[in-house]
Amino acid sequence: MARIIRDRQIVDDNTLTLRLNEDGSFADVPAEGAVLVPLKQFVAQKGALQVRGNVGVWFAPDDEPEDLGADAQALAVIGVEFPAFTDGRGFSIGRLLRERYGYTGELRAFGDVFKDTINYLYRCGFNAFAVREDKDIVEAAKGLDDFPEFYQSSVQQPQPLFRRRA
Repeated sequence: MARIIRDRQIVDDNTLTLRLNEDGSFADVPAEGAVLVPLKQFVAQKGALQVRGNVGVWFAPDDEPEDLGADAQALAVIGVEFPAFTDGRGFSIGRLLRERYGYTGELRAFGDVFKDTINYLYRCGFNAFAVREDKDIVEAAKGLDDFPEFYQSSVQQPQPLFRRRA
């Protein structure tokens, strides 16, 4: 079974992440079990997926959080894909979901996620991380504590350092 870091703990993950088929059609959603579906599929099949339950949504780098809008509040988990270390659009998606749309559930980063990126993802509001398979998840979790203090504000610490010092 796959393992993820969730709320600073390494836990088993039983969520199946579905992808669009090669021809662009939607993947078949199993009748049971936790699933993450692409945003496009959720928008197109929202009614049936909400009735099924146990469904989360994941964002590709070029998806827009406003396409999910208020529906975000009803989801227990939202994933954001990081296809490459050099693609930082997911950081903005995470921050927008937390700050603009008030999302409070599990916000999961997956794809090219490893120790060097985890602390920055956490600061943007992510609280769950599916670490790359070729990386040590225990070592990656240590990345959450790489830096003890920050000058800038973030989702996790809305006050910049100069305001906290006063």
